[in-house]
Amino acid sequence: MGCNHQNNKAWMVAFLLSLLSRSSLEICGGGGEPQVPGYFIFGDSLSDCGNNNVLLTTAKANYKPYGIDFPAGPTGRFSNGRIIVDVIGELLGLDEYIPSFVTAKAKDVLKGVNYASAGSGIRQETGQQLGQTICLSEQLKNYQITFSQISHLLGDDAAAQNHLNKCMFTVGIGSNDFINNFFMPTTYQTSKLYSTDRYAEELISEYSQNLDTLYRYGARKVAIFGLGPIGCSPAELDRFGASPGSTCVDDINDAIVILNQRLVAMVDTLNKNYKDAKFTYINILGMASGDPKVAGFKVVDAGCCGGQKGCLPLATPCKNRKEYTFWDEYHPTDALNYIYGNRAYKAMAPTDVHPFDISTLASQ
Repeated sequence: MGCNHQNNKAWMVAFLLSLLSRSSLEICGGGGEPQVPGYFIFGDSLSDCGNNNVLLTTAKANYKPYGIDFPAGPTGRFSNGRIIVDVIGELLGLDEYIPSFVTAKAKDVLKGVNYASAGSGIRQETGQQLGQTICLSEQLKNYQITFSQISHLLGDDAAAQNHLNKCMFTVGIGSNDFINNFFMPTTYQTSKLYSTDRYAEELISEYSQNLDTLYRYGARKVAIFGLGPIGCSPAELDRFGASPGSTCVDDINDAIVILNQRLVAMVDTLNKNYKDAKFTYINILGMASGDPKVAGFKVVDAGCCGGQKGCLPLATPCKNRKEYTFWDEYHPTDALNYIYGNRAYKAMAPTDVHPFDISTLASQ
């Protein structure tokens, strides 16, 4: 939040429109018949709902006070409550939150599976200093297992393809390729091997190959989350300090802008190449621009739990969680995820999405 990469005044009206009512969940969607038969989720800790619970890693959130505002308590979600994909699922009219790959029962996979893994990236080595992760290509392998299950349930691969053609897919990954790879030069070599531009090109090349695989296995409605302002996160501010004249780490956010620009171009290329599919880009960085204090957020540079240092087991979090943009040192609160999810589902500014929002994607 509060980065210098967008003109804050230009974004203010759109930001305020998204906050006119926090009851807009019922207005925008939810309830009634589901708009899609299933929802399949790929990504990192912003989307992980518990896959890392079974991994040997420090990137876990299956302990209190995580989930303090979530009905099921701590599940592995990196938030006090919902993550963005939970909000999107509600808006799509789904009657249950999508289960993690490690907990999904075979009979339930028709309704969707969440493959996301905290600490993971597009590149296989990303986040390995944290322990085990499930990188994007490995998430796709897990999805292929699900495809086989669906094929068995429905009778054959053609029936599985037909079902999946109607389902929603979201992919949100890439942040860790910077903060747990490129900007850790003592641990990873990528910043020595590549310029920022060249690194973004390498990431996009690998990302595109994974999306090609997703298409081959039935995905036809795919939303790609752009990277948010991770240079403004409490952890990176603690690690590097804000850049002169800025409230964020500008080198990180500059790199994010470069990758996001290439993600938009990637979406355009995919839509050109795959005429029977629809891909769209969700502009999280744009949604994060503006003055968050106008929306009722009072603390933007520290997590509700742990400040800038991390949310430890049984830590005492803040009581005024709706006034914080960050729950811990990296991840949004339920309140901010609610805004992101609503604007991804129903764009409130032309720049929120490209070329269309998730509600439009669901209706295609």
